[in-house]
Amino acid sequence: MADPSSYRPKPGQIPDSPGVYKFRDEHRRVIYVGKAKNLRQRVANYFQDLANLHPRTRTMVTTAASVEWTVVSTEVEALQLEYSWIKEFDPRFNVKYRDDKSYPYLAVTLNEEFPRVQVMRGAKKKGVRYFGPYGHAWAIRETVDLMLRVFPVRTCSAGVFKNAARTGRPCLLGYIGKCSAPCVGRVTPEEHRELAEDFCDFMAGRTGTYIRRLEKDMMQAAEEMEYERAARLRDDAEALKRAMEKSAVVLADATDADLIAVAEDELEAALQIFHVRGGRVRGQRGWVTDKVEAVDTSGLVEHALQQLYGEERGDAVPKEVLVPALPEDTEAVSQWLAERRGSQVSLRIPQRGDKKDLMATVQRNAQQALGLHKTKRASDLTTRSRALEEIAEALGLDTAPLRIECYDISHLQGDDVVASMVVFEDGLARKSEYRRFQIKGFEGQDDVRSMHEVIGRRFKRYLQEKERTGEWEEQPTDTATAGPAATGPVPGPAATVPGPAVTGPGLAPAADERPAVAEDGEPREDDGRPKRFAYPPQLVVVDGGQPQVAAAKRALDELGIDDIAVCGLAKRLEEVWLPDDDDPVVLPRSSEGLYLLQRVRDEAHRFAITYQRAKRAKRIRTSPLDDVSGLGETRKQALIKHFGSVKKLRQATIDEICEVPGIGRRTAESVAAALASTAPAAPAVNTATGEIIEEDDGGSS
Repeated sequence: MADPSSYRPKPGQIPDSPGVYKFRDEHRRVIYVGKAKNLRQRVANYFQDLANLHPRTRTMVTTAASVEWTVVSTEVEALQLEYSWIKEFDPRFNVKYRDDKSYPYLAVTLNEEFPRVQVMRGAKKKGVRYFGPYGHAWAIRETVDLMLRVFPVRTCSAGVFKNAARTGRPCLLGYIGKCSAPCVGRVTPEEHRELAEDFCDFMAGRTGTYIRRLEKDMMQAAEEMEYERAARLRDDAEALKRAMEKSAVVLADATDADLIAVAEDELEAALQIFHVRGGRVRGQRGWVTDKVEAVDTSGLVEHALQQLYGEERGDAVPKEVLVPALPEDTEAVSQWLAERRGSQVSLRIPQRGDKKDLMATVQRNAQQALGLHKTKRASDLTTRSRALEEIAEALGLDTAPLRIECYDISHLQGDDVVASMVVFEDGLARKSEYRRFQIKGFEGQDDVRSMHEVIGRRFKRYLQEKERTGEWEEQPTDTATAGPAATGPVPGPAATVPGPAVTGPGLAPAADERPAVAEDGEPREDDGRPKRFAYPPQLVVVDGGQPQVAAAKRALDELGIDDIAVCGLAKRLEEVWLPDDDDPVVLPRSSEGLYLLQRVRDEAHRFAITYQRAKRAKRIRTSPLDDVSGLGETRKQALIKHFGSVKKLRQATIDEICEVPGIGRRTAESVAAALASTAPAAPAVNTATGEIIEEDDGGSS
């Protein structure tokens, strides 16, 4: 690992003009390329305190052994040179998009004497006109088959063409009128090229001219009583219309535009591009990339634009490019696109209308592509096994953590504080064992204290189940349930016990600790009670850093549990924290172990925030304030926020209620009267335990 100060340029050595810079490693390989409006300011940022750098940037500068730069005259030149160097050197720390599949294009080889229409994949060739990409090759062939009636362009290979020219006999398409047969001289090279150019014009969206011309010729033929010719022209026009119908109109103003959408997380990003020509979607493609550098959405968009249009010229660059976020230097990128097109290009974010709606569709496709990519990655058994092994090695565990539990705290400004517990066994989510909690020990916002309470409650129930059933007492070490001296029972696929099917009377979890999915009809125990906290994990993951990890470890220590590993995953820098360690464990960016931990953490966050929102919505919907005439949602929420709960609001005087902004005396009197009329006559009592249940229908319960 190199010390960046060993190759840091001297003060004043770096010019303050636009340019492109390269970081090289000790073997002189280029590992990162970047551009800047001001080279001095940008390059100097890489040589600050390592603790202040993003982890990916920190890895890059400590891998590098030298930095060099090239000065250019304009920012547009810097953009072009950056793209050229990325393509030439393929730096390991630059974002590089890879196609999630090989997309077929409809290609017209205008670089040949007799242009040919065909399906092409792979790198684009100079002098070839491309349309698409298409989702499937058969879609191209169907379109071409319809259009050959009107534009009988050559589609045969070079060998077939030469053989027909040698024998003087055209192929079958020539006999049935779907090829003009230039191989046997039925048309001149000039006439055939004109057909190919008309074909390209129609595919580029200039459709109305040809259909109107065919209809005019059809009417003229009918007037001249050439009915066979009129019928043929009618069929030609219908064929062109059917070819157009294969792509529906999405933009009514016949716009030529590319729409780019981004879906991303901390490690990966998926891009979807819709190619719209003449108001119709002519092609779609998707990319997935690892975020190997510290880059935001605007940076991802800029990289996408470079790779999309770096090799394109003319009409291949559309008049409009619609993006979810503008690049940092929008003016330079727009000018670069305009130079490649040869005319002005509009680069903007759609704000309203059909274009915004279509962008939402592209965004949904990007989200689905990222989800599908993650699902494919997670479903691979070898990948999951490697992920568990990497986690065990990084955290110093004796065995792979076959059962992982992750906890997250969620609230809204200190109200409706809840927690979630998700379970992953053998690297896969086990949703039937998810649990959710309400924070009961205190009111207000304290994530560390909340985490301590949740971990304590969960494992207290585990100890109760263990003591009641004796299921996890010391056993010979060659059994499947080796007891606390080992790392705990092996759950999931490796266990002989498929799930927490404990029978007999016992202490079931409180209602708030039932799986959230139980409300959606997931099965419970045969006696109707929720499944128990019977199985311990090998690893507890908490969403947070050092304070949350310390709280979870303290809760386990208080219960005398010392055979369960604990770690935390901090979202901002994706660092893994261990108890009593001052420095985090930094897993490699490409680590499958980090990917699994991130997926577990994100699932816990999703589960917690879903419960919190549902709980908050239910509280607001069933508030006694609903009965107050003239009290809208905004002022209702202002009252709850001011007093903290309906219970405290009920205890307030009219003058105290008037202190809330927007609440007049008449409204305050109505609020007080409505709450007084709904006040319980006596405290509620739990008939099973005799416990008095305090009413707090507006805050945390």
